[in-house]
Amino acid sequence: MSSVVDWLRTSTPGLLVLCGIAIAVLLFVIIKIKLEPFIALLIVGLGLALAAGLPVSQIVGTAIKSGDSILETGFGGILGHIAVIIGLGTVLGAILERSGGAQALTGRLLGVLGERGAPIAMGLLGLIFGIPVFFDIGIFVLAPLVYVAARQGGRSLVLYAMPMLAGLSMTHAFLPPHPGPVALGGLLEVNLGWLILMGFVCGIPGFIAAGLLWGSYIGKRVIVDVPEDFVNEADGGTTGSASKTDEQGGPHVSGGTAVTTARPRVTTPPSVGTIGAIIAVPLILILGATFGTILLDEGRLLQVLTFFGTPAVALLIAVLIAFYVLGIRRGSTVQELSTLTGESLRPVGMLLLVVGAGAFFGKVISATGIGTALADTMSAAGLPIIVLAYIISCALRIAQGSATVAIVTTGGIVGPLVAAQDYSQVAVALIAMSIAAGSIILSHVNDGGFWIIAKFFNMTVKQTLQTWTVLETVLSVVSFAVAGVLFAIIA
Repeated sequence: MSSVVDWLRTSTPGLLVLCGIAIAVLLFVIIKIKLEPFIALLIVGLGLALAAGLPVSQIVGTAIKSGDSILETGFGGILGHIAVIIGLGTVLGAILERSGGAQALTGRLLGVLGERGAPIAMGLLGLIFGIPVFFDIGIFVLAPLVYVAARQGGRSLVLYAMPMLAGLSMTHAFLPPHPGPVALGGLLEVNLGWLILMGFVCGIPGFIAAGLLWGSYIGKRVIVDVPEDFVNEADGGTTGSASKTDEQGGPHVSGGTAVTTARPRVTTPPSVGTIGAIIAVPLILILGATFGTILLDEGRLLQVLTFFGTPAVALLIAVLIAFYVLGIRRGSTVQELSTLTGESLRPVGMLLLVVGAGAFFGKVISATGIGTALADTMSAAGLPIIVLAYIISCALRIAQGSATVAIVTTGGIVGPLVAAQDYSQVAVALIAMSIAAGSIILSHVNDGGFWIIAKFFNMTVKQTLQTWTVLETVLSVVSFAVAGVLFAIIA
């Protein structure tokens, strides 16, 4: 028995078997037992650490000192990086949504593109408005506008919904400040500015292929009428009930039940220029710091760019601008804005716990030496790291449905492999994009987002598989292909 234990703990095949068993157990308790992902990741991570023979003092510290333990550094390292960013991004999305920014963008896009270009307008609406808001909130806000466009155009709801969904999915999968890309920034130690750039470079071709090309094709073949109960709601400016999903369409980590929320119609929405400028502020500041680091020598200007381009500071500035321009100047009180902030932050707690537990799981994998063993195996097989990252992320996404779990688990597994190589920031950002692409592939019945979309857009399970599932797969494959080609050139 001791020889088997030694083999598992010290040999490359044994460590790989141990890792495989841990991931299988993780998937089993999430999928079959329906255990909360946060609890499941914590249990399996602790179990893997003990099975691999790590000292208890290394895993949890001592009764006197635990700050250097894997448990605390695993959680604290990633949460220190993402908690402020996700919190501020959530608040920014809430104020943009409540102010009526989506109505303003819709009116302008439809005015420019006309009725025939309405599907493209819906896609651009999802792409633009998806930057500051979570996936489920984006559907909640934009679905009534899709209903109106479909009814006015007299064509299938699918034709207008798919481009919008592609835009929302692309931004949430590939662009900060959304939790997936932000978590990858911490797990792989890559600058968020590069993640933003590579997110657009890899995600836009996927959005065009999945949202515009596939959406146009399937929208003419799967005919879905606008549901009558939603027609009246769209006219009245409110939406029906919506189950909560995670930030990229997976099951929401709180496991909450459906809720009904009404939003009053905003009669005087802000201008498109105002909304666009507020969304652009943090992106420009972050990119300014990134390029400043590359192009400028040490000095006062670089310090200024670095300070204001720090993601937390950049988002804080955008939030303060939004509070004044979309709140105070339009008649809201500070108390009302504080209430809005509190309401928007309530769903964030469990999300942060899941990401922290996933980072802890990855820290355990690194400490056991499994990462080194995996690197040796990958090198012997000749499998590029970007392909390995995509395959692992795809497998986890398909098996358990949650994009968050797929991202943080994959990031934890490949993080040590990335750290062991002398990759540039651009190359690491492309690896992150491959993980993000894998995390959205083949959305099906184990994905909460699948059922949200089926309900909101009046589709049967078969129709949802024909439309949304294929859309997510096209978005995933095309975006990964772009990342893979660029990685081959750069790395």
